[in-house]
Amino acid sequence: MPASARPATDPTAESHRAVENLIARYAELVDDGDFAGLGALLADATFTGSGEPVRGRDAIERMFRSTLIVHADGTPRTQHVTTNLAVEVDEASGTAVARSYVTVLQALPDFPLQPIAAGRYHDRFELRGGQWQFAERRVRLTLVGDVSRHLRRTAAPR
Repeated sequence: MPASARPATDPTAESHRAVENLIARYAELVDDGDFAGLGALLADATFTGSGEPVRGRDAIERMFRSTLIVHADGTPRTQHVTTNLAVEVDEASGTAVARSYVTVLQALPDFPLQPIAAGRYHDRFELRGGQWQFAERRVRLTLVGDVSRHLRRTAAPR
């Protein structure tokens, strides 16, 4: 199809996809046990989980390393499933917000596959240098099961 006959790209749709990809990348990095990658992904963001807010590549990497248990295969043996994703993009200001649900599944040889936590993500994104990036991730766990093989410190629902 000639370039003139192709439909124009929708910048808002492209921004939605970029934000969705960042949210998916976060889940992949956690499940892979790639804490350096999480630090890089959230380097310019504020992360708030069950503790005090954390900011900066090194601080975020340290927080994940000190909080999550890594098993013999080098991963937390989890699958983060992100659903009910709602993204709102403001192209004029170069900002976006997203809300989603998260369910964390875990399985180990002595721990059958089961959901261990569920909650919500509230995210803010900024367009920097032509790329969407996390500006803030707030995690609110509302249901917590057996996280004894996942968290070094048990987080209480907030």
